[in-house]
Amino acid sequence: MSEAIAVESPALILVPAAHARTNHDGHTRLSRRAVFLAVARRGLPNIFEATVVPAILFFVIVTTIGAPVAMAAVLVWGYGAMLRRVLRSARIPTVLLLATLGLTVKTLVGLLSGSTFAYFVQPVATTVVVAGVLVGSLLIGRPLVARFAHDFCPVAPDVASRPAVVRLFIGLTVLWAGAQLVTAATTFGMLVTLSVTQYVALKTVVCLGISITAIVITVSWSLRTARKEQLTFAAP
Repeated sequence: MSEAIAVESPALILVPAAHARTNHDGHTRLSRRAVFLAVARRGLPNIFEATVVPAILFFVIVTTIGAPVAMAAVLVWGYGAMLRRVLRSARIPTVLLLATLGLTVKTLVGLLSGSTFAYFVQPVATTVVVAGVLVGSLLIGRPLVARFAHDFCPVAPDVASRPAVVRLFIGLTVLWAGAQLVTAATTFGMLVTLSVTQYVALKTVVCLGISITAIVITVSWSLRTARKEQLTFAAP
């Protein structure tokens, strides 16, 4: 097997089947259920920490204290999560890094403008920009999904360079660019039609639904590619 890739918790790494440990009957097994569970164990805590907790925190504080304090609180949460990993010399998940950078920009916009609408509309624009960055990564031949893959299931370097896997990363980058655009359109529609508390509560559910759908498609697509390439998922 290629050099081990460090992970924060038990996970699976995509490797050539010949390099993986075998099961009791001497054959490697590619289980859809096992892969989904491994991806969920690795990815969902990061998504929860980067998106769900800040949304809940904002909702509670904005309804009890006020918008400026809520904006500051979620920003403190994001940087606290990153600082904890720095102190532990742990890798900062890409989803957490991007979410915290987004929080920084929209908090500055919200506090300086004094407008809750400005605070919420900025992420909509950011989501469109992210979609553009994903498309741009394709144009320069470095699909960004290859970077995000490590947050959910590491890929051995020799596997990541295979033509079929490169095509997979390209396809998934297009998928996620589309998901970002759908999220932006849906979010903006809710922002201009709902109250702040309704928006905060519903946005998290809707955005998670879009993300989870994209994740399910991602895993299913990856499994098909893995089978065609005679790859398997194994403990690193």
